[in-house]
Amino acid sequence: MSPFLQTIPTAVTVVIVQGMLLFIPAGTLAYWPGWVFIVVVAGASNAISLYLAIKDPETLARRMKGGPAEETRPIQRVLVCSIFIVPAAALVVSALDWRLVWSNAPIWVIVLGNALVAFGIYLTFLVLQQNRYAAATVETSQGQTVISTGLYGFVRHPMYLGGLISYAGTPLALGSYCGLLVIVVMIPVLMLRITDEEKMLVDELKGYEDYRHKVKFRLIPAIW
Repeated sequence: MSPFLQTIPTAVTVVIVQGMLLFIPAGTLAYWPGWVFIVVVAGASNAISLYLAIKDPETLARRMKGGPAEETRPIQRVLVCSIFIVPAAALVVSALDWRLVWSNAPIWVIVLGNALVAFGIYLTFLVLQQNRYAAATVETSQGQTVISTGLYGFVRHPMYLGGLISYAGTPLALGSYCGLLVIVVMIPVLMLRITDEEKMLVDELKGYEDYRHKVKFRLIPAIW
């Protein structure tokens, strides 16, 4: 079976779960921002999977290996659970917000949110092009080297930056300001994940300590 076909069951499962988290709390299938969001996420994610299946199946296989059970560091198992739970909670809150009209966000905010989601996924795509060792788990691979060019010349963890941008755009794409209150929790979660990951990289990846001195910021340029 081709690597892309192997991603289809996961992709279908994600769409079903997202639909349940959105349309059940919204109380209607007429929650149009939910449909647009699902199409944007599924379309962008599957396009990346198809590209990697053709150009770099090894990287795609590495990205498919993820989840709490795949992590070797105990703290990362906890943090990965949070990375799944917090965005799911944001979907539910955003859908409830739409149903109960807490925010009443205008259409331009929904468009902006979808643009942020798509841009965050695009940054992830660029990272995968620039660093074929970028994995879904905190680990080092045989033959891995430090990447310091491209996006890695601006921040040390550009993939997490892309994720953060997508997370921030998600509630807006769903027409909700209240969902942003949930997404804020992702900031300390990502900071803890990065801090622990860097401890591992310093110990296991030759040249990473020098790279840390060269590129000062971990997640957000000029901030942290």
